[in-house]
Amino acid sequence: MAKLRVGLIGAGGIATSVHIPAYKKLADQVEIVAIADVAYSRAKEVAEKEDIPHVFEQYEKMLEEVELDAVSVCVPNKFHRDAAIAALNAGCHVLCEKPQGMNQQEAKEMEDAQAASGKLLMYGFHYRFQAETQAAKRFIDAGEFGEIYAGRVQAIRRRGIPGWGVFTNKELQGGGPLIDIGVHMLDTALYLMGYPEPKAVLGKTHQHLGIRKGVGLLGSWDYENYTVEDMAVGMITFKNGASIVLESAFAANVEKRDSMQVSLMGNNGGADIFPLKMYQEKHDTLLDITPAYLPDVNAHETEIHVFAADCIAGNVTDRYAKQGTNIQKIIDALYESAETGKAVNL
Repeated sequence: MAKLRVGLIGAGGIATSVHIPAYKKLADQVEIVAIADVAYSRAKEVAEKEDIPHVFEQYEKMLEEVELDAVSVCVPNKFHRDAAIAALNAGCHVLCEKPQGMNQQEAKEMEDAQAASGKLLMYGFHYRFQAETQAAKRFIDAGEFGEIYAGRVQAIRRRGIPGWGVFTNKELQGGGPLIDIGVHMLDTALYLMGYPEPKAVLGKTHQHLGIRKGVGLLGSWDYENYTVEDMAVGMITFKNGASIVLESAFAANVEKRDSMQVSLMGNNGGADIFPLKMYQEKHDTLLDITPAYLPDVNAHETEIHVFAADCIAGNVTDRYAKQGTNIQKIIDALYESAETGKAVNL
């Protein structure tokens, strides 16, 4: 059987530290045959180091000249839509780093391109593949939590403004911690809750710490050109009656240095996911349930291996594309609500 031929759009850190190593662990089934980046010298350097035969400055030329089965999109958010759609239109399965695009419209265009292409479009929400998430999902699917009616999502750093990349540039990123790290925990909660349809969103953003010089635990950032929020908070209600409270921050005056957490509450049980601890009431007793063992999982790697396996097996679904549009709708509404000071009905 022929190997899955993969191309990379983008030669930055996420491509070299995550995608390339993960694909290379599947060397008997997958081969990376091309890479493209507008920083051609960077793409050439990566290609030489990783033994990738074809190097391009423009991904359009790569898609035209090299026969590819799948593409990883590893560029800044602003360029996700165009790169993903071009790859889908070229007949490739696509794994696109999160978030989907800059807004709901771009996500919907990507969803439509996936439907027209008949190929797989998957997004890089790797927290779904954490051992804790998968264990909680098994309990939820078995009915252990009953109806999950409330969730709490936190992605908060005390002083974690990225000192690299374009994370503080709204024009290229679309937003700050909400669209970068908050989206991971929000997706995890929605995934565990069965991705209910949103009804209304109330949001607020704050920008106080990023616009001044301060302690940077993730490097120094350009505070004079900081254009994203420090923190986003919000409440989301869903058509099935459920709700989620969200907090996400690059920088906040809190105790913990870094908190990534999803908490779920159902009528038969609940859980904190990271680390996994479950709560139930049985036989007139309140129980805290902690797993004695969970496998050591590299979630990034697992995500890419699931993508590759689905490509090889031809397991094409529109689930990921539709979920991507759904979560982008929520993010857009949070930002819109923050700007207008009013709740947004969806």
